[in-house]
Amino acid sequence: MDLKTLLAPIADDMLGMDQIIRARLSSEVALINEIGGYIVAAGGKRLRPALVMLAARALNAPSVEEPRLLAAVMEFIHTSTLLHDDVVDHSDLRRGRRTANVQWGNEAAVLSGDFLYSRSFQMMVDVGRMPVMQLMADTTNAIAEGEVLQLLNAGDPDVDERRYLRVIELKTAVLFRAAAQGGAILAGATPAQEQAMARYGHDLGMAFQLIDDVLDYTADPEVSGKAVGNDLAEGKPTLPLIHAMRAGTPEQAALIRAALSGGGLPQLDEVLKAVDATDAIPYTRALAETYSLSATAALGVLPDSPYKKTLHDLAGFALTRAS
Repeated sequence: MDLKTLLAPIADDMLGMDQIIRARLSSEVALINEIGGYIVAAGGKRLRPALVMLAARALNAPSVEEPRLLAAVMEFIHTSTLLHDDVVDHSDLRRGRRTANVQWGNEAAVLSGDFLYSRSFQMMVDVGRMPVMQLMADTTNAIAEGEVLQLLNAGDPDVDERRYLRVIELKTAVLFRAAAQGGAILAGATPAQEQAMARYGHDLGMAFQLIDDVLDYTADPEVSGKAVGNDLAEGKPTLPLIHAMRAGTPEQAALIRAALSGGGLPQLDEVLKAVDATDAIPYTRALAETYSLSATAALGVLPDSPYKKTLHDLAGFALTRAS
């Protein structure tokens, strides 16, 4: 099932959120409007805002306005991290389009990301829920820590599985967790329901990022919008490479270590052979499946509804997607 069909139960909510995004992107600075419009037009999966709406709907939130506003906050925060990531990683392509830093320069991309980040906090004040403010303050701080940790890990072939998992938890899973937990808070969830949704979001985010790292070595660039081996070119020691170094021959490990240390696209074909020979892709997929199953198990606290079913199906989508 494609994502648009999967999210059909909240289609109206997502349209309402898009209207909020367009309204809140407005600035008296023309360049911010231009970059903001470019980013919105690029689309994206919008999974984080979808989690807000699905959690809120599944728990019978009394209002749709607050969840839609928080959903827009999630998209703004996610987008601001992408703008900053593309500058740090020197990326020139995202979703099949030139990145904002290539289009307008690093300075404009970073400052526009700062605008989105600060605008998201203005919107959180409008939500007016202290538990949500606390959740998002903790979440954005964790994301910043993850960014720095990933920077420290770049080009380091000694990064082990534990360090890698901590990076993807901070960079990806905490925002998924905040989206699902935030929707639950706005619905007036019980503590048990809130914690279950937090677990669901966290584990879905872990599964999603693990598959993202698999797709970096397996996806069709025409579908993914990114070149194969992009993580390797940026010196990112993701799990497929970590496992291949651990399970491979000394020669394969040395090849990958050298590629990570020196920006290894010239060795991409040999690295891909080592990844394949060590079953690094099935290993990574198996761990993603473990997280997906854990996420699904957390949904037991929810009453049956189309929204619960969509949350269940999203855990499967995270494993089977092609981009």
